[in-house]
Amino acid sequence: MQQKEISKRQLSLRNGQEKPEIWVAFRGNVYDVSSSKLWKKGKHYEHWAGQDLTKELNDAPHTEVVFEKFKIIGTLKD
Repeated sequence: MQQKEISKRQLSLRNGQEKPEIWVAFRGNVYDVSSSKLWKKGKHYEHWAGQDLTKELNDAPHTEVVFEKFKIIGTLKD
């Protein structure tokens, strides 16, 4: 099954403010992090939902393994 493509605009609306879904992108995949208490209201420490976090992972105290617990809901369209 092919993943749906999600535009940057669609992703930006899932920031925990405009819509109930909280999404983030990492390495081309879009993840639903709505179930995480750490992403409550779309903010996780100094990071905001609704955007591509690929470049920001270098500053995180964890590795990309953290994304394995979340469902991939699509791919980020360029």
